[in-house]
Amino acid sequence: MNINVQSIRFDADQKLIDFINKKAGKLSQFYDQIIGTECYLRLENVDDEDNKIVEFKLNIPGTQLFAKGQAKSFEEATDIAVESLKRQIDKHKTKTRTTASNHKEILSQEDEF
Repeated sequence: MNINVQSIRFDADQKLIDFINKKAGKLSQFYDQIIGTECYLRLENVDDEDNKIVEFKLNIPGTQLFAKGQAKSFEEATDIAVESLKRQIDKHKTKTRTTASNHKEILSQEDEF
């Protein structure tokens, strides 16, 4: 899986990029048809401590999944976003399985006539 990490208006160190690659790479265990992943790292100019934002765009056949995490550190925000993507992948897989099984039922009913 190809993971593209972009830091907006700052330079991310290699340790952070490796952490993001490791966490996002685990998503391929849940869904093996992932085409590519884009990750955007941003610092928000607010007084709040939760100013680190990580956004993921996950390209899969037929759709694109998006998740955003905001926390005190980029590592925490990455964990939040990856957990959200795991739930979205499960939901997508369930939806496609249900659609495929319904389609098979319709085809088998047509054969009976």
